[in-house]
Order: sequence, then C-alpha cells, then structure tokens
Amino acid sequence: MAFDIIGNVTAIAGDIFAKHGPAVPAAAQSYSPGDFSVRFFLQLAVIMLACRVVGWLGRKFLGQPQVVGEMIAGVVLGPSLLGLFFPELQAVIFPKEMKNVLYTGAQLGVGLYMFLVGTTLRLDHFQTKARSAIGVSIAGIAAPFFIAVLITPFLLDVPGLFAEGISKANATLFMGACIALTAFPMLARIINERGLANTSLGTLTLTAGAFDDAVSWCVLALVLAAFGAGPGVAVLAIGGGLIYSSFILLFGRKLLMPLGKMVEREGEMSTTVLGITLILFCLSAFIMDAVGIHAIFGGFILGAVMPRGLFAAELKKKVEPLAVVLLLPMFFTYSGLNTRLDMINSFELLLIAMGILLASVLAKFGACYLAARMAGEDNRTALGIGALMNSRGLMELIIINIGLQKGIIGPALFSMLVLMAVVTTMMASPLFELFYGRKARESGELDAISAGRPVGEAASNLA
Repeated sequence: MAFDIIGNVTAIAGDIFAKHGPAVPAAAQSYSPGDFSVRFFLQLAVIMLACRVVGWLGRKFLGQPQVVGEMIAGVVLGPSLLGLFFPELQAVIFPKEMKNVLYTGAQLGVGLYMFLVGTTLRLDHFQTKARSAIGVSIAGIAAPFFIAVLITPFLLDVPGLFAEGISKANATLFMGACIALTAFPMLARIINERGLANTSLGTLTLTAGAFDDAVSWCVLALVLAAFGAGPGVAVLAIGGGLIYSSFILLFGRKLLMPLGKMVEREGEMSTTVLGITLILFCLSAFIMDAVGIHAIFGGFILGAVMPRGLFAAELKKKVEPLAVVLLLPMFFTYSGLNTRLDMINSFELLLIAMGILLASVLAKFGACYLAARMAGEDNRTALGIGALMNSRGLMELIIINIGLQKGIIGPALFSMLVLMAVVTTMMASPLFELFYGRKARESGELDAISAGRPVGEAASNLA
C-alpha cells in the first residue's frame, strides 16, 4: 500500500510540467490555467534569483549598476546562453506558450517603475536647463538619422540584413530610430542608482532621453504604416500621443492636487488614495499603449504631474519595493528571451556589427556632448551627459524585436543591433564615472554610490 502511494505521488510529481488542457488543432494538448500558474511562479523565482546573482557579480567585478546586471541576466536566461547549453531546461522553465503572460507582467513592471521615476522629475531643474535639454534632444535625434543616411545604403547591399524589397527611405528611418534611442527605463535606473535623480544633470538627461525615445517610436509608427499597417497607425500614434501629453501637462497637476491634499490631511496614503492612483496609472498606460507609443510613456508623464511631498514619498514606500524587485525583472527577461547573440557567425558580419557600433557611439555620445557644450555646459558635465545618453538598453531590444517580427530586418541585423545595445549600455556607467561621477563624489557634489538605490531614496527632497 505504501509503495503504491509513493508511486502515485512520484507519477504526479513527474507530471507537474506536462500539458493538462484540452486538445487544440496545432497540438495534442494545450496548457490549462493551472499549467500557466505553476510555470509562472517558477519563472518569477528563477528571474529574481538570476537578477540578484548577476547584478551582484556585475557590481562587484565590473562596477556596473544593478540594472545592467538585470539586463544581462535576461539575456542569460534566454536562448543565447541557457537555451544554448541547456535547451530542454530552458524550454521547461520558459515555454513559448508562456511568453504572452510574461509580456504582460513585463509591461506592468516597466510601466509602474517609470511612473515612480516620473514622480522624481524636477520640473524646476528642467526649466533652468531647458536650453541644454532641448539642444541635447535635437542633437540626439538629428545626428543618428544623419548617420543612418550614410550607412543604410551599404547595409542594403548585404543580403539578409533587411527585408527584400524594402525601400531605402524606410530602411533609413528604421536605422535612425534604432541609433537615436536612449535606454529610457535603464537610464532612469542608472540615474537613480548613481544619485542623480535630484540633480539638474539627471533631470536634463532623463528629459532628453524621454523625448528622443518618443520620437523614435513615432518614426517606427511611420515605418510600420509603410509596411501595410496603413497611415492611420502613424496618425494615431503621433496625434494621440501629442493630445494626451498636452492635456496631462496642462491640466494634470491641478486635477490631481486633491489627492495630495488628502494625503497631507490624513498624514499617510490610505488604500483608497492608493487605489485611485493606480487606476489612473493603468488608464494612462493604456492610452499611450493603445495609440501606439508605449505604456511606459503613459506611466512617466502621469508621474511627472503627480503631487509631490508626502504623497510622492508615501507612493514610493508602498509601491516601489514590489515594482523594482518583483515586476521590473520580468521586463528584462522577456526581452532576453527574444535575443540571439549567436547569429553573428562570420567575419564579414562581425565587421559590419563593429561598424554599426562605432557609428552609433559617434552619433549619440558625440552629438549629445557637442550639443551640451554649445548650450553652455562645462566639459565634465557635457561628457557625463554624452555617456548617459549613449546607453540604449532594452528599449533598443523592444524596437528591434518589433522590426524582426514585422519582417523589416533579418536575424543577422537584429543580432548586430542587440550587440550594439548591450555594449553601449555597459559603457554608460564606467564612462560616466570616469568623466563626471568620480570627481563629483570627491568634491561632495554627489553622494557615494548606493547599489540598487531605490527611486525614492534618490529623490527624497522633492519640490
């Protein structure tokens, strides 16, 4: 009897990762709700463990902030490493049927994080640095598109990099958007971890990065429209984004003021106020996602007009730990699951990849540095701005994944752009510390680096 029970338990345990849903046309069986649940919790545990371990290794041995370790951890868990050496294990933990579930969690995590980052935006700093921010933003867009005009004709001559029949204009627009991107979510993490969230340099860089990313997404909408989605895609994205952003910036602070007064009156944020705030966040993310920009911009722009003071401090205390530790790593892992670094498999492709990398650094770092200098910033600050703006991170991975899925680019060019994204992101923190951070900490302008510094800790004294 005991042996029968043990045998039955063993059989059930061995069946944990099997499909238990009904048969579907494409497969003998499908996933049941319980199958999604059991894998989802395992995925969360593996993701958080990988992010903590790789983040710690990156900080200890490479001097990289936690966010860069999380980006690398996402790639490690994907087909580039875990899937390459342990494909069966990777398939069990991250089956393709679970990608949509992970994608939803990823969007919630990054959108909520950018909402919190928006609450640290110092609009008074932006007003004093408006000239520099506008100059850096324009340079960060114009130079990459100029470089794209120069290099795209050569890329079109290499078979397999772009889709057959793609026009030179569309290929150039797509390359320009890829080079112009700044890693907006990762830039925010780096700025907070480096103690810059409450500084004029941090506000300037974050604002310029947000503008550059928004323009890149609008350009992508134009390319997708040319690929058959229709002109309505571009009109909805650009027009809808501008209308919504203008409304929030003009009226949002006044409309949301009662929430701040309620928190000040009660001395803390009640669950009712927290619920209303999160409902507004979800609606803002929905609107920007629905028009074709991205949910993160909805979260960020709403956060920028949220009440400051006790309201912002209470919001961070209640929401930030869960967002940073649990939800945000899903964003990095989802993108890592779509990344293949083994596609650059010839010397010719490696040379092209190196050329794209050098051109991208010249277009972004060089142009933003010169723009900051022309706007009156000192050499050290301008170099720090250029180093931060050159980071592309997972926003790059998102946009090139769209390009691959829509048939705009091929796997080889996709892998080259992944390499560019990883390298420029890893360059950001060391170059920033070399050019700006080290001397600023020695002089007392910045505090010592706090690894994994929370968003609220970096901006506790809000206007």
